[in-house]
Amino acid sequence: MVEIIEANDSNFSEIVSTGKVLVDFNAEWCGPCKMMGAILEQQVAPKVDGVKIVSVNVDQSPRTAALYQIQSIPTLIFVKDGNLVQTLIGVQKAQDVIDLING
Repeated sequence: MVEIIEANDSNFSEIVSTGKVLVDFNAEWCGPCKMMGAILEQQVAPKVDGVKIVSVNVDQSPRTAALYQIQSIPTLIFVKDGNLVQTLIGVQKAQDVIDLING
């Protein structure tokens, strides 16, 4: 099972610099974000290996959100070795996220 890591403006670039990283941009007040967070925690994290799953609160990390031009939440981005591979906007099905990670 993969642990979900909390990231912020100060540690984000270090976390995503190597390996496969799935980033969940969210906010405390966002209902769909809570749904996506639960999907990641309960359905995705137990079924994937070799990936970091990272949660970024856009209210607390505005520079990181701006860097990736996050305009709607929840937004998931998939990064490999620091390079953006794909962006998914809105609540996603668990299997679609697992397929993205394993693809």
